[in-house]
Order: sequence, then C-alpha cells, then structure tokens
Amino acid sequence: MKYPKDFINKIIPGDCIDVMKQIPDGSVDLVVTSPPYNLKNSTGNGMKDGRGGKWANAALVNGYDTYDDCMPHDEYAKWQQSCLKEAMRVINDNGAIFYNHKWRVQDGLLQDRQDIVSGFPVRQIIIWRRKGGINFNAGYFLPTYEVIYLIAKKNFKLASKANAHGDVWEFMQDMNNPHPAPFPVELIERIIGSTNAEVILDPFMGSGTTAVVAKALGRKYIGIDISPEYCKMAEERIARNGKHREVEPQQQTAQMDLHYELQQVV
Repeated sequence: MKYPKDFINKIIPGDCIDVMKQIPDGSVDLVVTSPPYNLKNSTGNGMKDGRGGKWANAALVNGYDTYDDCMPHDEYAKWQQSCLKEAMRVINDNGAIFYNHKWRVQDGLLQDRQDIVSGFPVRQIIIWRRKGGINFNAGYFLPTYEVIYLIAKKNFKLASKANAHGDVWEFMQDMNNPHPAPFPVELIERIIGSTNAEVILDPFMGSGTTAVVAKALGRKYIGIDISPEYCKMAEERIARNGKHREVEPQQQTAQMDLHYELQQVV
C-alpha cells in the first residue's frame, strides 16, 4: 500500500473534508472518530432546560473551541454524510470506519442518525454503555449509552480472537480531560486493538486519544481538527505519552487473550 507520507503521524489543523480530499484513495486502513453531535440544536432548548440542570456546568454548553455545535439539522446531516463519503474513499478494501454518535429524542421521536448513515455499509452497531446523567423529561427513560456504527468495506475482518468481544462495551467517560467531549482511552484501545490496521485516521481528533492509542499499539496515525488549540493539545499529549504512557499494549493483548480463552471454555 502507498501510504500518504505527508500526513503520517501528524496532527493537521483544518476542515476535515478539505484535508481528507488531499489524502489518496485507499491509503488508510481504519477511521475512528466521533463528530460533534450538534447538541445545541435541540428541541429541548439546546443543552439548557432553564433550571440550571444537568448541563449547568458542562463544558459543551459553550460548544467547542472554534465550533458552536448548533447547525440546522438537515445541514448537519448532509455535512456528516460528506465526511463519511470522504472517509469511505480514503480507506482501502480491507478498511472500516468506527463512527461514534449519540441517539436522542427530538419533538418526541427518536433521532437514531439513520439520516446520516443510511446508504453506507453499516455492518454492526456497537453499544457503548457509559454512566448516565439526569433526565428532566418524563417522556422517556434516562439514556445511558452511545452507539458506534461499524461501517465496513467488504473485505474488512477483525484481528485474530477479537471477535470474542461482545457488541456491548462498558467504559467510563474520560473525566480528567480539558477537551469537552473526549474519547476514553480504553474505548479506542478496544477498537484499534481489535484490528490489524496500520494507518488510523481520526478526522475529529480533539484531544488526541486516537493518536495516543495508535502510537502506543505500534500503529501510525493521521489526526485532523479544525481547532488549532485542540491540535496543540493533542500534540502535547502525544509528547507526554513518550514518557508517561496512558496505554500499555502488552496488558491489552493479554486481556484479549484471556477473554478469548474464557469464551472457548464456556
């Protein structure tokens, strides 16, 4: 495979679609990402309920560094479809996209993001179970999970023994990260460690979790973020991990082997 050398192991500031258009076709093995959820465009008055409730002190009340997370829904869905189309183009025939998003209720109806992922080869939905918050709406139960769409090219396969994992994963949020919506390291470690991907792209890199895990597991990364501040945050975090590792790949591999052996016994 011809890798995009100008992008390898770099955090690139810029619009994700514009940057991805510069990456050659089929030159990436895996895309792992979580876009902004457009949370401030909501029938529930954005992230505020008027009582200083669950979002009173949430960092996302102010949006992201250079993006307010408040786009008309149709426009948002088209934008995300364009992101996925570019991601599909840059992954090779053995590649896949792990696309993390969150379902929500709007105007009393479930918004399950089908208007984004419809038409893409979704092979599986993984449930990321995490700690819930407070629900002020008596019309539905407290949401306690997000979803990860596994959008896969035809030849994509998991790494040896990785299929022993179920499709419901329980990981705590990263509560000690200055980014308003960071991936937990353990979640990305599960994803990347379950594949044979050598080059991993995250077009919404944020605080750099995907890059940190990729590097720790001996893979290559490409990171994109529209915020120069988040790019700097990611680069500093990657540098810190050269001395103080957040990921111990040998421990991760041992845990996967043990899980596989237990599955065989059962």
